[in-house]
Amino acid sequence: MNSRILPFLLAPALAASAFAQAPSTPAAPKTPSPYDEQYKLGPDSQPQAGVPEGKVTEYDWNNSKVFPGAERKYWVYVPAQYDPKTPAAVMVFQDGGGYVKRDGGWRVPVVFDNLIARKEMPVTVGIFINPGEFPAKPGEPANKRGKNRSVEYDSLGDAYARFLLEEILPEVGKTLNLTKDPNLRAIQGSSSGGICAFNVAWERPNEFHKVLTTIGSFTNIRGGDKFPDMVRAADKKPIRVFQEDGTHDIVNQFGSWPEANKAMAAALDAKGYDHKFVVGEGTHNSKHAASILPDALRWLWRP
Repeated sequence: MNSRILPFLLAPALAASAFAQAPSTPAAPKTPSPYDEQYKLGPDSQPQAGVPEGKVTEYDWNNSKVFPGAERKYWVYVPAQYDPKTPAAVMVFQDGGGYVKRDGGWRVPVVFDNLIARKEMPVTVGIFINPGEFPAKPGEPANKRGKNRSVEYDSLGDAYARFLLEEILPEVGKTLNLTKDPNLRAIQGSSSGGICAFNVAWERPNEFHKVLTTIGSFTNIRGGDKFPDMVRAADKKPIRVFQEDGTHDIVNQFGSWPEANKAMAAALDAKGYDHKFVVGEGTHNSKHAASILPDALRWLWRP
C-alpha cells in the first residue's frame, strides 16, 4: 500500500446568493481563486521536440441500449507507437471533451505522448466519452437537450460499467486491438465523473484495476456517500486508486466534498488498498489535478 494524506482544512460553505441584472448590464467577470491560480501545467503537459504525436478521432454514439435515447460524442486517442499486432492498454475518461483537447485544461493527449515516448506508461489508447444527452422534443429549441450526466455518473450500480463493457469498448475494439487484461485498463473522472470512475472498477474489478479520481463526488447526490462504508464492509478488491481533492472544494446540500473524500481515503487505507491521496488547496475545478496529472499517471501505471 502506498498512501499519502495531506492535512485537511475545513472547507467553507459557498455563498449562494444571486442577483438579477438588467439585460443591458454585462455580467462581471469571475475573479479566479488564488487557491487555484497557484497550479500551473508543467513541461510534461507541453509538446516536446522529437516526441511523436498520437492521433485523436471523434465519433458519435447514438444507439445505446443501456441508456436508451441518450446521444453522445466520444473521442479515441491512438498513440504513435500503437502496433495492431500487440493489444494496447486502455484508459477511459468521463466528460471526455474536457480532457481531449491538446490546448485545453488537461491536455491528456499531450501528456500521453510524452509519457509513452519515455516508457513511463504503456502504449495506451485513450477513450474520451461525453455524458449522454437527449434530443430536444418537437417544438423545442435544438439546443434544449436533456442531460443524463448525473444518472450515468452519480448512480450506484453497474449500469455505466455495462455501458462501457457492452457498448463502447466493443465498438472501439472493432478497429483497434485493445487489451482485456484488467491490469492494463484504467479509468479516470472528475467530480461526478470521479465517483463514476471508482464505481466502474468497484462493480467490475475483474475488468478495471486502475482508477484516477479527482474532486470525486462521494457525497449524497445519488447515494455515493455510502461508499466508505461499502469499502469497509466488503472484501478488498484488486483496484489501485489515485485520489485527489482540494481543501477548498465545495460544501452544499449534498455534503462536503473535502470530508467525503477524506472518509473515502480513510476507508481505502483501512482495507489496505494500493492507494494514494493527494490534497491541494483548490476549489471545485481541474487546476490542481491537471497540474499533477503526469505524476498521477506515472504512479497509476507503475509496475
